[in-house]
Amino acid sequence: MKKVFVCFLFSVFFLSSPAFAAEDMEILKNELKKMSQTMEALQKKIESMENENKEEKEEVEYLSDRVDKTELHTVTDRISLGVEARAEAHSLYYSDMQVAPSALTQAFFTPYNPIAPFTGGFNGGNLTQIQGLIAAMATAGAIPPAEKYNAKNEFLPTNKFHLNMKAKVNNNLSFDGRLAAYKVWGDSSGIKTNTGSLGDVTLDGNTSSVPHGDTISLERAYFLYSNTIDEIPVSFSLGRRPSTDGPPMEYGKNSLEAGSPLSSIINWQFDGASLNFGLEEALNIPGAAFKFCYGLGFEGGWGNSYSLQNTSTDVDDVHMFGVIATLYNDDSSSAVFNYAHAWDITDGFTGLTVMPFIPIKNADGTYTFEPNAGGYISRMQPVTEIGDWDGASFLLRSNLDERTGKDIDFFLALSWSHTDPSQISQNPFYEIMGQGLLSSNGQLEAQNGYSLYAGVLFPMPLDAKLGFEYNWGSEYWFNFTGAEDAIAGSKLAARGSVYESYYIQPIISNNFFLKLGMKYYDYEYTGSGNPLGAPVKISEINSLNAIFPVIDKVWDLSASITMRF
Repeated sequence: MKKVFVCFLFSVFFLSSPAFAAEDMEILKNELKKMSQTMEALQKKIESMENENKEEKEEVEYLSDRVDKTELHTVTDRISLGVEARAEAHSLYYSDMQVAPSALTQAFFTPYNPIAPFTGGFNGGNLTQIQGLIAAMATAGAIPPAEKYNAKNEFLPTNKFHLNMKAKVNNNLSFDGRLAAYKVWGDSSGIKTNTGSLGDVTLDGNTSSVPHGDTISLERAYFLYSNTIDEIPVSFSLGRRPSTDGPPMEYGKNSLEAGSPLSSIINWQFDGASLNFGLEEALNIPGAAFKFCYGLGFEGGWGNSYSLQNTSTDVDDVHMFGVIATLYNDDSSSAVFNYAHAWDITDGFTGLTVMPFIPIKNADGTYTFEPNAGGYISRMQPVTEIGDWDGASFLLRSNLDERTGKDIDFFLALSWSHTDPSQISQNPFYEIMGQGLLSSNGQLEAQNGYSLYAGVLFPMPLDAKLGFEYNWGSEYWFNFTGAEDAIAGSKLAARGSVYESYYIQPIISNNFFLKLGMKYYDYEYTGSGNPLGAPVKISEINSLNAIFPVIDKVWDLSASITMRF
């Protein structure tokens, strides 16, 4: 347009000059006309190009809007993977272990003599006959004492592997999952010999949390939907839960919080759901939140591993309900309360193990005991609902950096458990012993248990950390911590005291670090972590309390290297 305007001025200037002849003037007019036509064509071309650019821009905006809103296939929206690999070696030393002598264990395989019971054994007797013989032996002082022995494994190396998966679909929907494996070097059998602990059974609650061969297991997989209701953040989650290694386990693992329930009462793989309300703004309390939790601990009907022909109605599903209340959390100090209730817990879980002997209850009411000399694998399943369980824990955590200038962390967890037995187990072995939920000899009484768990971490040179932890459990203390990452058994299930110390030295930040650790278990009562049978003071047990080995004291020395990214 500027060129047209200049040409116009140019023409006006020359047309106003009388020096131009008429012929020259005509030539000039024709040239100006051609120039004007050329400029008009050029203007149309420019406008056409502008329209094409506008259409292309609209197309780009359309495609961008389509990708952003409906397909979301950017790199950040796909599944991101994280890997944790740990190599760890343990030295285990068991002292003053007790076990029933062969004189008693052989009685289970010796035929019952109805004429002279003292000259026979238990095999082939009915419930009244066997229990009568045991009572007579106790009255006569004929039950032999348990035998003591020591055991050790000076070098027990393990590998643990986590493949963490995360995906953010949009601002409201995300996914979290983990595949895991945990094995002892040189052993991929996946099935343990049963020594009386739930950890010896490969079951749904511990498949990847304690060593079970080289099988990759699904430890967690759940979606999380988040939104707001009346300006209150609300989230709903469904799937295999993040229910292992919860607070305050993160200190000893040199990690962030890994699970939702407090590990002092629940450290167990299970499936379920949660509904969380963020109450920080509503209550004006830093970090305030309230979460409802549900879990299915055991599926009792057809559709799991039961046969379609199974008609038993004695064992229903085991449901667990709980709440987690974050009372305060300002990223420096926090207070959390966790309560859980389980209905109709069972006398075991479906799983695989190698039993030392096989108890069978025959149709005529007699019992047969067969030694498992071949080490055959048994499929275990619960047969009885034995009662209800309640657990509660209150956790305080704080970092003293702001108050003292020292980067010191400490925590304290106080916990309570309550068991309310409903009946004796109908498992042949436990039925003979009259055992139910933390009860024996048919004495079904409700019991309360208590636990204390405390720890402190100190900063050390080269960004290292030195930690000390202590926990104690009372006579009737019982929790669900069978998935605790502990070779010698869950320390937080102990009826007695456990002392632990560890030194964590980063090599490449927290992505690659060395840990040296020590645990000392000092049990006071039998059956830690086992819901069946009344606890017995270890100093007072007889061989009937030691059909399975009874552990008194354990040293667990360990060294590990962990890579995490």
